[in-house]
Amino acid sequence: MSVSLFVSYLLLGLSLAAPIGPINAAQLDKGIKNGFMHAWLVGVGALIADAFYMMLVYLGFVRFLDAPFIQAFLWLFGFFVLVYTGVESLLTGGKISANVHRSSQPLFKTFISGFFMSLSNPLTILFWLGIYGSVLAKTATTYGKEQLFFLSGTIFAGIFLWDLTMAFIASSFRKLLSTNFLYLTSFLSGLSLVGFGFYFGFQGIMTLIAH
Repeated sequence: MSVSLFVSYLLLGLSLAAPIGPINAAQLDKGIKNGFMHAWLVGVGALIADAFYMMLVYLGFVRFLDAPFIQAFLWLFGFFVLVYTGVESLLTGGKISANVHRSSQPLFKTFISGFFMSLSNPLTILFWLGIYGSVLAKTATTYGKEQLFFLSGTIFAGIFLWDLTMAFIASSFRKLLSTNFLYLTSFLSGLSLVGFGFYFGFQGIMTLIAH
């Protein structure tokens, strides 16, 4: 197995995590308000949800998630999770503490919010069932089971690396930028979560209408 193959799978994990979306917005918001650990645990929660979908691909449950009703449910559940998280973020936007060691939210709640945000994100599902499913099929014909698990772990390493980077950036903003700018950034992060939520809701309604 070549180094280039390892790097390509690492970049695949980074490409899944890097696009601006609900998880990155939530990490930025939590990092500004509560510091590194909260931002990182949002990413860890999302990573666990990714692992769940990867397991479904391995077990062959892809066909169940192709059902329009299931897709609509996921879009609408994502709407609820994102709007709730975004509104909560907007309401607590003025509670950014200067003390980076003080947190206003339990770490477990932060982890759970990241988990459900990713679990209910149909774009995440499309990646794991579409792109990853195709990669899995191709890799399985060339390499053995051990190499397959190793390369899948490499994808997760890329996601994990991005989560650490985002948590570091968000917590650094908290230490380096002015309070007013932090308020603005936190407000925009919360607003983007609400925006993503309404987009998810629209897609869910359209899926129901179409079927």
